[in-house]
Amino acid sequence: MTATARLLQFGESMFPIGGFAFSGGLESAVQKRVVTDAATLEAFARTAVEQAAAGDGIAVVWAHRAAAAGDLDELARIDERVYARKLSSETRTMSVRMGKKFAEIGAEVTGLPLLAAWRDRIGAGSTPGCYPVALALNFAAQGLAERDAFVVHHYGVASMILSAALRLMKIGHVDTQRLLYRLNADADAAYDEAARLRLDDMAGFAPLAEILAAAHVKAHVRLFMN
Repeated sequence: MTATARLLQFGESMFPIGGFAFSGGLESAVQKRVVTDAATLEAFARTAVEQAAAGDGIAVVWAHRAAAAGDLDELARIDERVYARKLSSETRTMSVRMGKKFAEIGAEVTGLPLLAAWRDRIGAGSTPGCYPVALALNFAAQGLAERDAFVVHHYGVASMILSAALRLMKIGHVDTQRLLYRLNADADAAYDEAARLRLDDMAGFAPLAEILAAAHVKAHVRLFMN
């Protein structure tokens, strides 16, 4: 029960790492009318979830394994590879800001030496500190399962976008919860796929998402940071 409580605490969408300031690219999609209703919102969110599972999700798996072995150098190598795959400046900003804050709060709350060591590496500028790696490290250091770390990341991507949708378009809480329920139905299959792949298999082919992210940088009106 304690492990479940820890998972809920550190997987909570309102955990104070600044996730509310990001839309996962939805703001630009709404502005460009790529997303206009519940159906197009679901398609957009599903693409984002699938892209995350094939990219950052694999990093979560490998980072958890490295952290379980106490290998900070391997974690730094994984961290660099995650950062290199963030094509837009806003996506990089989102990942490192959330990752740094997650590491800082995790170290303060738990008092675990491994988390403090990772926080110090980020502070020294020796590693970018991407969110997927910080999440995996936190869970491994607390003895929480690799699968749990993956599902928290998987859930978080969908939850971020749907939470932003409530502020960006005409859609209600029941609709977004219905979408979240459907999007999370594929979590087991997504984990099974990520768990068998190599780190070098990280990829996420979603060109429209990258174009929308680039457009957002120069948007005249912005509610979200990305």
